Amino acid sequence: MASALMNVALALTLTVTNLPMAQADLTTVIDAKSNRGTWEGWGTSLAWWAQAFGNRDDLADIFFTTKTVNWQGQSLPGLGFNIARYNAGACSSNSINGTKMVVSPKMIPSRQMEGFWIDWTSTNPSSSSWKWSVDAAQRNMLAKARDRGANILELFSNSPMWWMCKNHNPSGSDDGSSDNLQSWNYNQHALYLATIAKYAADHWNIRFQSVDPFNEPSANWWNGKTGTQEGCHFDASTQATVINHLRTELNSRGLSSVEISASDESHYDEAVTTFNRLQGNSAMSAISRINVHGYQYEGGRRDGLYSLVSSARKKLWQSEYGEADATGERLASNLLLDMCWLRPTAWVYWQVLDGGGWGLIDADNDKKSLGPANQKYFVLAQYARHIRPGMRILDGGSDYTVAAYDEAARKLVIVAVNWGNAQYINFDLSRFATPGVNGATIKRWTTQIGGGSRYVERSDTQLSGNKFWSRFEKGMVQTFEVTGVVV
Repeated sequence: MASALMNVALALTLTVTNLPMAQADLTTVIDAKSNRGTWEGWGTSLAWWAQAFGNRDDLADIFFTTKTVNWQGQSLPGLGFNIARYNAGACSSNSINGTKMVVSPKMIPSRQMEGFWIDWTSTNPSSSSWKWSVDAAQRNMLAKARDRGANILELFSNSPMWWMCKNHNPSGSDDGSSDNLQSWNYNQHALYLATIAKYAADHWNIRFQSVDPFNEPSANWWNGKTGTQEGCHFDASTQATVINHLRTELNSRGLSSVEISASDESHYDEAVTTFNRLQGNSAMSAISRINVHGYQYEGGRRDGLYSLVSSARKKLWQSEYGEADATGERLASNLLLDMCWLRPTAWVYWQVLDGGGWGLIDADNDKKSLGPANQKYFVLAQYARHIRPGMRILDGGSDYTVAAYDEAARKLVIVAVNWGNAQYINFDLSRFATPGVNGATIKRWTTQIGGGSRYVERSDTQLSGNKFWSRFEKGMVQTFEVTGVVV
């Protein structure tokens, strides 16, 4: 009798654990025929953290490889970034005929980046007007990223060199909302960036795929009196002039294959406005890719920007994202919104090392102190380690799912987040010609937003016909890799 009761209990337990597909709480159907673009990659900007920690190999391994790295007692799965954005500095401490850089009283020292063109006397990069030994740590991390496989390198500017600015302050104009680049230096700013790109190729074995001459140019917070970092406002008409000069300067140096990206507006809606203002100008034809930042977070019309950019047949990147939520909840939420509505082909995190929850790893760039990885690190690992360059982004069938397909490996990657209470989610692969091998094991990885599991690999899920399912706790991110899939 006791044995029979135990068998019944065991059967009930198995029935609950291996929940039939029809009883699952949610089902999403992956659209095999969809195509949201070929994924270019994941990355980070090197300013400002690389200025403080650019000589460390362990950090290079953590961010630019998929190795497992021991970090302060944690085993960190390397994020495998293949994109690095290098910041051309705007600062120098020299005097030019008695004129020196003006520094905002609230400037944070770690956010001052040394620039190479230290005076206006000569445009010749071999002259004493240029100082190529500065910014060694950021350049070192750029080289380490390249050596570890980062194959997309972008040069960008937060501000023109200080002596090009109207008030000689690379933190912005005195009122924060007007252009700070002197009109007679429009071409000089372009020349500066093109010269760096050429010098990097000839002397550092660094080949920038693209150059972006602006950073959040429409913003009204670049104020030289209160600024804490480099920044500069550019009206759309000024942007157009600089972009045209930059194309000419790159071409004249044999860099016609180097693309121009713009304008790195802070908000999606600002990016739409700038795009429309540049329409009809020759500058628009010189732009190969639209860069935008994610600081409008849950707001803004991502879909409107995507529609404009796709109609113009240009590429679109989420080129900078960051916030102070160390749990990873906002990162996952906004990344899903980006993939669903913005549809970028690359996604770049701002400060991988920073304090106050901003960093993937806690750090103080001024004190040069390092702490543990935040939970958001492991949330991002779910996406960055599995959705790899060259994969085709698919319609995941729901606003909580991202799907990508590797044709060469015949592998389908699905990353999903459960925002509701604990529940089972079904994944329907019936639209694929071959959804995989029936009964085959599907590897999965789990991360709990906020705390708990940190990128734990499991091998307890199987394909049943053209479907599989898994239990999600509330706030859980899971990644699945299904092999043998044919579109």
